[in-house]
Amino acid sequence: MTETSTHTLTRRGLLGLGAGAGTALLLAACGGGGGPAGPAARRSGPASAAPTAYTGPNVTLSFWNGFTGGDGPYMKKLVDQFNGEHPNIKVTMNVYQWADYYAKVPAAVTAGQGPDLGIMHVDSVATNAARQIVLPLDDLAASLQLAEADFSPPVWQAGTYKGGRYAIPLDVHPLGMFYNKTVMREAGLDPEKPPQTAGDYLAALEELKKAGVQGHWATPFPFTGTFQFTSFLYQHGGTLFNDDASKAMFGGDAGVQALTWLVDLVKKGYSPKNVGQDADVIALKNGKAAFNWNGIWTINTLNEVEGLEWGVAPLPQIGSQPAAWAGSHQFVVFKQRSQDDDKLTAAKVFINWISRHSLEWAKGGQVPARKAIRESAEFQALKEQATIGSQIDHLFFPPPVAGVADVSPLIDTAVNSAILLKKEPAAALSDAVTKADKLLEQNRKKYGG
Repeated sequence: MTETSTHTLTRRGLLGLGAGAGTALLLAACGGGGGPAGPAARRSGPASAAPTAYTGPNVTLSFWNGFTGGDGPYMKKLVDQFNGEHPNIKVTMNVYQWADYYAKVPAAVTAGQGPDLGIMHVDSVATNAARQIVLPLDDLAASLQLAEADFSPPVWQAGTYKGGRYAIPLDVHPLGMFYNKTVMREAGLDPEKPPQTAGDYLAALEELKKAGVQGHWATPFPFTGTFQFTSFLYQHGGTLFNDDASKAMFGGDAGVQALTWLVDLVKKGYSPKNVGQDADVIALKNGKAAFNWNGIWTINTLNEVEGLEWGVAPLPQIGSQPAAWAGSHQFVVFKQRSQDDDKLTAAKVFINWISRHSLEWAKGGQVPARKAIRESAEFQALKEQATIGSQIDHLFFPPPVAGVADVSPLIDTAVNSAILLKKEPAAALSDAVTKADKLLEQNRKKYGG
């Protein structure tokens, strides 16, 4: 599985930040032109209803995405099946590293050479809608009678911008708690009852410590230190931003509590210091750790380890309410200099077909966004995916505001410096909030509010 996130980079793209570096992570910027997309811009596309079948002349659709990991073959299989069932539509798939994808797409669209459709993460949709890179899809949602109830409220709202719909959710990919059953058993813990409360979790870490095991390796990297921090933030009743993302809120009491909990893992000896990138999941595989809070993509990674006894559970509730970080891949249709209505109709048929066939996509390490598929017996039979998917009502996404992802590196840096014991959590978060508020103000001016 390609490890994707609200950061728009895979872990492979995290360059130049070793353990102890404590420097800001540079994430891919989505370049491109165009001003804010107001109501007139949202009405600029063809108003015809989107059918579920295409009867027009033969068309070829260019489909770009960043599925370079283990999920790629699953999407290719779906594309091949679609092409076989739709002889008048040929979908060609181009795959890039996510960082390259987000750099290429706006430039290609601006030059009039963009793909017909693609995938974007939730925190990139609003930015590209504001830049008029992606087209509104209100008519697609209306004609197919798609609504919030067919998905889940957070993931459905994440694909909007200024009252218009610009994306159709394909999946969600949340964090879960992976655990090594052998390590738990050897420490006297029940491998069939992973801890799910704060008290039980800390008690388990203490027992592991007595057995000479540092149970939860606290990583200072976005994959998955920042994701764990944001999960705790929401568990403690906090939020990353206010509703319109005009102010950063992650430095309040909830944020300090969340980051302090992670830092205390290191200070109390439950985690080693200076954990390297991916060292936490490697430790789980090698029997050096009991627990690893990681993305759903880890399912297929662990399945490849011969003889490993492992399980997965929802994230333990450390704060006052359940919550878990999640990313989401969403379908978008790109603006063209000369819009071809046949291609647009065919693209909408493709999006709807993939959405309805996303059970196969789930096998690549995803939770289908579509509720009917998520609740089907076939998906529930995918035990690990279904377990992580059970958190669907407790997931959160950034507000659909242009440029909101620009703040992610600041949060990464705060988490990094605190877990590496370079700054106290409150100070690290305060510094990040000050910079974030300035950046959010710049983005409001840049994107017209």
